[in-house]
This record gives sequence, structure tokens and C-alpha cells, in this order.
Amino acid sequence: MHTTARWCTAGELAAGYRSGAFSPVTVADELLQTIDAENPAINAYCLVDPDAAMADARASAQRHATGVPLGPLDGVPVSIKDLFLTAGWPTLRGSELIHATDDEWAVDAPAVARLREAGAVLLGKVTTPEFGWKGVTDSPRCGVTRNPWNTERTSGGSSGGSAAAVAAGLGPLSIGTDGGGSIRIPASFCGIVGLKPTFGRVPLYPASPFGTLAHAGPMTRTVTDCAVMLDVLSGFDSRDWWAMPTPTTNSADILAETPHDLRGVRIAYSPDLGFGLNDPAVQRNTDAAVQQLRELGATVTEIDLGWDDPAWAYHILWFSGADVVVRAQGPGAHEKIDHGLAAALARHAGFSATDYLDATAVRMALGVEMGKLHLDHDVLITPSTPRVAFEAGVDVPAGSDSPDWTSWTPYSYPFNLTGQPAITVPSGFDHSGPAALPTGLQIVGARHHDDMVLRVAAAYERVAPFATREGGR
Repeated sequence: MHTTARWCTAGELAAGYRSGAFSPVTVADELLQTIDAENPAINAYCLVDPDAAMADARASAQRHATGVPLGPLDGVPVSIKDLFLTAGWPTLRGSELIHATDDEWAVDAPAVARLREAGAVLLGKVTTPEFGWKGVTDSPRCGVTRNPWNTERTSGGSSGGSAAAVAAGLGPLSIGTDGGGSIRIPASFCGIVGLKPTFGRVPLYPASPFGTLAHAGPMTRTVTDCAVMLDVLSGFDSRDWWAMPTPTTNSADILAETPHDLRGVRIAYSPDLGFGLNDPAVQRNTDAAVQQLRELGATVTEIDLGWDDPAWAYHILWFSGADVVVRAQGPGAHEKIDHGLAAALARHAGFSATDYLDATAVRMALGVEMGKLHLDHDVLITPSTPRVAFEAGVDVPAGSDSPDWTSWTPYSYPFNLTGQPAITVPSGFDHSGPAALPTGLQIVGARHHDDMVLRVAAAYERVAPFATREGGR
């Protein structure tokens, strides 16, 4: 039993609202007070709006009192990554180049609109590196976001504010983006659940300058909450010309009806995709998780994909988009941005149309290869990241032989190239004791098979319950 509402899952809060054990008003008030007291140490929130949050909570309480909640997220507190347009709040994207007076800020991105329609209580906006460009979260505007398990370490990125807020008990849910691992990296580093759905499942508006690499998805403390939030976020939105049709069945319902074992599920296990190198603790925890999946009845086959690192192709696509973002800010913008971003754009410059087409060809070849793999395997298992969270405030770990963030997260960006669903769930800690840091397990599915990814993740969660920081751990 949780000692305070802040550590309740979305499902527990919804049940509490129905029974009268909790009120959306008291829960929102508790979280706002907690954010005020604890956010300065981790710097997850860059905007908190108590008046708006309490207004949302009071409206939700009225609906619950009359027995007509809008759905399973009615009254549940949520934070919004500061890359999503949010009516009434500025979207500053971690940059000093954007100002609160630049826009009327009257439009909700599709994900934010769906959360409002579901009755969620919007607490505020959470941090991102400038324009979401890298795998850690620090920015010229907001400073460094830290890992709640150890504030000397990074939260990861670029949805680092989302991951830190959820892990620290500053809200049970957050919405993040993932263009190369930006949901999965920080979720792994902070010990929470993060899902990059199939591309197009959660619509985006405005279109991302990173094109079809960019996904939006839920960040939660449990797999069930992840499925419930995915159902709310999914669906057609005319502003996104890539948006998939609204699903006719709910992932949460499918998950609830799915057997708890994994009999009949075929799993491919690649410890390194052919080019990664794992810390011993990551390898140990991943092997242990795979063994637990076997014990749940899955057929597990360790495979050697033998891939060459596709980072060069990813860099062409990613940094072409980043250059467009910066150029849109006008003359002199390159001199005013994050120094790491400026240096990366200088390193990755001068791409031609032929380069872009060559990179796209790599994407297509990877997609074909993964399509073939999924004829014989329902999911692919890898570590989420090859290491635990490193020092906060730097782009790459100490001693790295590359200045590029992609060098230390090789298992995430390949699946942005292919557009597949991929989830990270906590797989343990690097050691025992109060300074321990989380490790993550990545489960990758075939395109449009998000429910299979959730099924495997939920089965694992049942036999390896995820730890939280409740009680001061």
C-alpha cells in the first residue's frame, strides 16, 4: 500500500476516485506541493501552473461525483514535454531563441488535446535539451535535469524531464517524444516504462523537422498505465498526414485479457545488435531477464544480427533536420544555441541529396531485414542502453572516443529508422545499495504489433516488479 498518493499508478488513482478513497483535488494539491519542494533538486519541470491544474482537478472531481468520468485518465495528473504545443502555455523547447511572447500559444498538439479530452490534470511542462537534439537533458534555457536515483547523474534525454518527473513521484504519467531513443534512453536511466509506438500510432502536429524518425509516446511507472495512456493518445488527427486510423480495440483491454504466461511467444535475443558493447551489470541483468522470459514459456533464440552500425545514415537524417530547426530561428542562430549542438552541426554538415537518399536506402534495408526477422520471431530483445546513467551535464560519458550522443546508445536509433514499436522496462540495478542505478530491457516488435510488445513487457513486469523511489530509496 502506498504511503501517499504521489506514488500511486494511474490505475490506482482511478480506482481510488471511484471508491472515494482519493479526490482529484487532493491528489493534484499533494503533487503540486511535492513539485514545489522537490523539483529544484532534479529540475524536471520548467513550467508549473497550479491554477490551471487545480481547475482541471476540480472539474474532474465534479465528474466523478456525478458518476460520469471521461475515462480511465480522468483526474490523473500528467506532465507535458516542452516540445508539444499546449494551449495557454508557451512551448520554448529549451531554447533562448524562443520567447513566450513569440506566439499566442492557443493550439494543443494532438497528444495534449487527447489528454485534455480524457480529463487528465495537466500539471505543467517538463524539460528537454534544446530542440530535443541529444540523449541527455540540459539546455541553455533550463539548465541540467538530474536523475532522481542519483542527482550527480543524468536523467538521459531528450525526454529527460518526463522520465525524472515520473521516477521522482512528481506525477504518474508524462508524454514524451522519441526521434532516436528520446523516450527509451531516459526511461531506462530513470527506471521507468517508456514506449515508442509504431510510427503514426500517436499523431504529431506540427510535423517534426526530424521527419519520420520522430514518435510520441507514454512514459509511466507500469506497463498497464502505459497501455491505458497509449489508448488515449492513439488515433487519427487530420493535422498529421501520417496518422494511422483510430484503433478499433483498446490495448489496455487486450492486455487485461491476455494470459499471464508467454507460451507460444517467439523471442529473438540480440545482446548487442552486432556492434554494441555492454557494461557487465547491463549484460547480467539482460541475461537474467531473458531467462525469466523463458521460464514464462517463451521460446527464446539468441541471434547474431551481425549489423554494421547504421549511425552514419541516422546522422544524415537527424542532423539535416536539426540544421533546419536552427536555420529557422534566423541569422546568427548558430552562435546562440547549445555549444554541443553547434559543434555537432559543424561536424555533420554539407550533406547532399545523394547522401540523404543513401541514408534512406539504409533505412529501407533495415526495415526489410526486420520484417524478415519478425516472420519467425514475435519480438526482439536487447538491452535498452549498454550502460547506466553517467555524469550529469555532459553529452557523452567520460573517456568516450566520440563526441556524438549516438555513440553511447546504439540500441535505440536503429528502431527509429525502421519505425517499429519498442518499449523499455526496468531490468534491475547495476548493484545493490542506496547508490544503485537502474538498467533497462528493450522489447522491439513488428510494425503495428504494439500489443505484442506490451504483452511481453507486462508478463515480465509480473515476475520482476519494478522498484520505485517510494520510501526514500
